[in-house]
Amino acid sequence: MLSVDRLRVLHAIAAHGSLSAASQALHVTNSAVSQQLTKLEREVGQPLVERNGRGVRLTDAAELLVEHTSRILSLVHRAEADLEAHRGEVTGHLRLSATPTAVRGLLPAALPALREAHPGLRVELHEDEPQESVPAMARGDADLALVVDWMGAPLQLPQGMTRASLMEDVGDIALPSDHPLAHREILELDEILDLPWISWTKGSICDDWLHDIIRGRGAEPHVIHSVEEHQTKLALIAAGIGAAVMPRLGRGPVPEGVTVVPVQPAMVRQVYVFWRTDASRRPAIRAVVRALREAAAAYAD
Repeated sequence: MLSVDRLRVLHAIAAHGSLSAASQALHVTNSAVSQQLTKLEREVGQPLVERNGRGVRLTDAAELLVEHTSRILSLVHRAEADLEAHRGEVTGHLRLSATPTAVRGLLPAALPALREAHPGLRVELHEDEPQESVPAMARGDADLALVVDWMGAPLQLPQGMTRASLMEDVGDIALPSDHPLAHREILELDEILDLPWISWTKGSICDDWLHDIIRGRGAEPHVIHSVEEHQTKLALIAAGIGAAVMPRLGRGPVPEGVTVVPVQPAMVRQVYVFWRTDASRRPAIRAVVRALREAAAAYAD
């Protein structure tokens, strides 16, 4: 009979590409992963991995077994969720992957509320960008992901996920206070196309969106700096260096020398949380989603 624990090891190797990466994800030693893999190969009577440079490549037999393992682990997760729901207790350990602005804007309210209401629940937070959260969920490295995507550029979620919308987040234009457009109450999108932009990290979801929205208006974005941290962007803008799209969620105080101006049509991001559908009945999942919704509603007020 095939061991679920050994199948889980093979699934981790497939997801992470090497035995060492799988051992880190499973929080066990390399030796333990190698031993489990050897026992699984003995059980199935076929080799499951082949050396491929510094990593390994799955054999055809392993690929077939991983496909079945995904369904088996889904049933295991569902069974665990049903047992938790039957107990009705909000306990255990949840791994939450969350984008930085949502961490700053929502979690200072949500996490203390969860701690007070459910002392038996431990939420482990990992600050990740959406392009990191999505594969983390696909690999099973996170139980929930709190992400954002821009209007017109939705994230592609892995199969078997359920999502819950939390709020809309509007982006304003941050300008040096002495900029000719800084005195305006509202700006038209066509007026900002030629600004010298301080964008996000090249290749990130937000940077791609900025390029797409400007190119969609027939212009080419003039990006002078790529900066991830909002406070760093604001410091540069206060020094008279460039402009940036500045979402309101988690923005924090705007320093002297910076003016933020709304733009129309509005630049809107969707803020939502998603999790594996087979875990939907877990009381802990439901409690975290409820706390995030309450934090988002309070933030919007």
